[in-house]
Amino acid sequence: MSWLQRLGLRLPIVQAPMAGGPDTPSLAAAVSQAGALGSLGCAYLSPEKIEAAAAAVRARTERPFALNLFVRADEPVDAAAAARVAPILDDVRRELGLPPPAAAPRPAPSFPAQLAAVVRARPSLFSFTFGMPARADVDAVRAAGIFTVGTATTLAEAEALERLGVDAIAAQGAEAGGHRGSFLGRFDDALVGTMALVRTIVRHVRVPVLAAGGIMDGAGIRAALSLGAAGVQLGTAFMCCPEAGTPPAHRRALTSEAARTTAVTRAFSGRAARGIRNRFVELFERVEPAPFPQQQQLTADMRAAAVAQERVDLMQLWAGQGAPLIRALPAAELVQLLAQEAGLG
Repeated sequence: MSWLQRLGLRLPIVQAPMAGGPDTPSLAAAVSQAGALGSLGCAYLSPEKIEAAAAAVRARTERPFALNLFVRADEPVDAAAAARVAPILDDVRRELGLPPPAAAPRPAPSFPAQLAAVVRARPSLFSFTFGMPARADVDAVRAAGIFTVGTATTLAEAEALERLGVDAIAAQGAEAGGHRGSFLGRFDDALVGTMALVRTIVRHVRVPVLAAGGIMDGAGIRAALSLGAAGVQLGTAFMCCPEAGTPPAHRRALTSEAARTTAVTRAFSGRAARGIRNRFVELFERVEPAPFPQQQQLTADMRAAAVAQERVDLMQLWAGQGAPLIRALPAAELVQLLAQEAGLG
């Protein structure tokens, strides 16, 4: 039985999870209702909010959907790193009219508690990135009848995920927007293009492979499937849908000439992620950011203020390298167009 049959899907298209705003229950439901698979990135949500988000999708569709988590291995707070980045961040705060940070950052959600909430919510598919959960965690998810997908950016990571027992692997190419899922070896070695990565992984693993990174239209879908991918995962392609939670200024940036130039940066969160190059990215090209999630916590007030003030020079503008191909269409219409362009049934 194919993965599509197991999940009851009509199309081998997955809307990528995009934690932190762009994905919404409305977007996930619209994609799923159109015959593809909608997803919610739940990495920053409490267990209660994960269950509420799943319920919000179910209120909109009876079709399958996916939930995604980060497998966190957070580094401890580094006082020296905080001191190193303080001059830059203090200048940005003053520019945005923000007071000095007063309160200690809230602790990150507990992965075990989040995973327990996912199991209770029972999505059709659970995907994860940043690493590998324990085998007992994967077994618990699968025992609940949930299809599991791990994220790999190299062949070594894909082989490790297969040994772990996942049902499928999302092969995240270097072109992909947002956070990189790399977890083994040197980071620079994990910036492998989607097509080369997919073909290599397909040749070495037995589980289905989903191609992710730079795929924006039917031509990209056909290319990935021709190399052996069992499906595709698109994130940036859905960011200008009206159902998405992408802020207006971010939408304008995605459809501007600025989207032609993206960079992999640790400036906003401390973890490598691809987004549109802007001044905030450039501020940290010669200064090492604090580690993840410390940098993310240190920049939280600035990122929120930059969105509120529509300061695209200081906003976190996640985007893949295919952003110049983006189309601002309702999600169901985009899914239908993608299927038509790809020649899918």
